[in-house]
Amino acid sequence: MRRRHNVMCGVVGIFSRSPVNQPLYDALTMLQHRGQDAAGIVTCDGEGLHTRKGNGMVRDVFHTRHMRRIKGNIGIGHVRYPTAGKKKAKEAQPFYVNSPYGICLAHNGNLVNYEELYDMLATTDLRHLNSKSDSEVILNVFAHELQKIGKHGLMADRVFDATTELFKRASGGYAVVALIANNGLVAFRDPYGIRPLVLGKRDRSSGVEYMIASESVALDALDFELVRDVAPGEVIFIDNKGRLHSKICADETQWSPCIFEFVYFARPDSIIDGLSVYKARLRMGETLAKKIIQQNKHNDIDVVIPIPDTSRTPAVQVAHGLGVKFREGFIKNRYIARTFIMPGQKMREKSVKQKLNAIELEFKDKNVLLVDDSIVRGTTSREIIKMARRAGAKKVYFASAAPPVRHPNVYGINMPTSSELIASDCTEKEVEELIGADWLVYQDLDALIESVKYETSDINTFDTSCFSGDYVTGDVTDKFLKQLSDKNNG
Repeated sequence: MRRRHNVMCGVVGIFSRSPVNQPLYDALTMLQHRGQDAAGIVTCDGEGLHTRKGNGMVRDVFHTRHMRRIKGNIGIGHVRYPTAGKKKAKEAQPFYVNSPYGICLAHNGNLVNYEELYDMLATTDLRHLNSKSDSEVILNVFAHELQKIGKHGLMADRVFDATTELFKRASGGYAVVALIANNGLVAFRDPYGIRPLVLGKRDRSSGVEYMIASESVALDALDFELVRDVAPGEVIFIDNKGRLHSKICADETQWSPCIFEFVYFARPDSIIDGLSVYKARLRMGETLAKKIIQQNKHNDIDVVIPIPDTSRTPAVQVAHGLGVKFREGFIKNRYIARTFIMPGQKMREKSVKQKLNAIELEFKDKNVLLVDDSIVRGTTSREIIKMARRAGAKKVYFASAAPPVRHPNVYGINMPTSSELIASDCTEKEVEELIGADWLVYQDLDALIESVKYETSDINTFDTSCFSGDYVTGDVTDKFLKQLSDKNNG
């Protein structure tokens, strides 16, 4: 199995009646939480494609001189962090192929059948791949299928036909935006809707403008109205005149979004698949408080303290449900990247100490319940419990708003192998000892699902694979998981 560079990212595409360089930049800053490894923008002005991409945060990649060069009223953008491998400038997106038409593509997610597609592109489709990125594979599959259909003008039906074939070939979780030079903007979502993608619009005197993004917060920042989510297996084509065409192009679809988006990855002010991330996290706290009371572990808790920032929302409800004080016991350094998505274990451990500092008066001589959104590798949990004890806590209890993470996520979250997961082959009691807590409580999976799917929605089920080991695409075998583990540990 090739050592490939997978991605969990944020994507955006905008069709406007005025220059999109600044709106794309602003949208990417709103999606920065989805990746701080690299960023990129491609625009089209009718004369050519204009690109700027590189490693680093959005503010570091784009300067005034770059912004002046990325001209045009239509474009796509991307922020990235790697779920495997090291930083490489050539892995920054969007990617480009010149035939047919000139296509740029940005992608969020992972392919399960990457190896098969890579070999087929190289030996059968005779296409050269310049990286080990899933995104470049998707781009070349799309380009190959589009080129097979015909050369005389690009119409919506041809885009739909090409993507129909792509859906037959590509398995996994993916949300895609693509720019076809001088033709329009394309967006599509895998047949299970694993990775999020939303459609927005705004009316201007010059006409309707459209935006497609990973999360609704990007729309909010630019005053786009959230129209709806892109449906599983749906393709959207916005042509150069601003006409929107859409079609479900996958033969079979099932709405099964990744539940970990609601637990950790998405911003709380986002609406994903018609569901409020904020409300879902409030309910996670409510159900967690009920479990703590049922287990009769609430009587000696003096204070509930969240581990910033994602767990703050459920922690408020835990404190309310238990009838104890809620306090901010940790102050976060805003200039340190999210530790969960930082590459390398040593970097994550060092970052925890740089990121958080304890307020001693909130811990000294108290029994403290720490609340976090989840426990993945256990690195952050272990270091934070040590901080709480150094600050004078008598007892340190720990609550996870998510169930134990026991299985790899192969659809785009940075937990690729079981060997990295602290709960993969440990009981909850053993995890409690490993992280150094006096007591540990996890959310139940049924309670998590109930918390997220509270409102009426079109969701059939959720991808809960990292908790349950059930992979919605149905083609993740034990052999595949072993190969993945061997590759990343090799």
